[in-house]
Amino acid sequence: MRASDPIGHSTIKIGHTINKEDTRMSAAPALGPAHTALLVLDCQPAILAALPADVDREALLDRTAGAIADVRAVGGTVAYVRVGFTEADWDAIPAANRSFGPLAQHRVLHHEDPAAAVHERLAPRDGDITVRKTRHSGMSTTDLDQRLRERGITSLVVCGVSTSGAVLSTVLDAADRDYRLYVLSDGIADPAPEAHHALLRHVLPARAHIIDTGELPDLLRAD
Repeated sequence: MRASDPIGHSTIKIGHTINKEDTRMSAAPALGPAHTALLVLDCQPAILAALPADVDREALLDRTAGAIADVRAVGGTVAYVRVGFTEADWDAIPAANRSFGPLAQHRVLHHEDPAAAVHERLAPRDGDITVRKTRHSGMSTTDLDQRLRERGITSLVVCGVSTSGAVLSTVLDAADRDYRLYVLSDGIADPAPEAHHALLRHVLPARAHIIDTGELPDLLRAD
């Protein structure tokens, strides 16, 4: 596995967004800020660096930063999820794990490495939730679910990298936990355009409302 490819994907062109009509979704219901959290998944320098060179990372970061500001402005919760490993974490990953076995083998994404931190443009603030995970889902190896429920969170807005990894796994996990889910179509990215578009058309709409960052402020104010 190439060291520049920490999430184990081939570096091919990415599909950023998809026409809203392609998702075949009805209008999304309003969001109650007090019960809403924005999940920012795997927005880390090492993960972003693995995206193809023609991806506009700055625009993706701009849109994500805007969504964070929108949620904060109405008193919603922002939760950051990042992937990072201790020596014990690496040792516990079996070689049979096709996604994480190579990371353990090459000792990639140590949790104290600056490249595994949340990108500085999206830095957490006091009062935000921050968790470190060791698998794709933001909930399976963290206490994120417990911390969200302690705050009365029932709706999640999801953004981050990658559509076929952290986003998909977290949405599937959170759907089984009965959260109301929204995915920001222009706030997610994936190294594989075919997977990105297929997931936005055929998989994610069955579990989440597909919206874009421009719609988020109105949904937050509409409650």
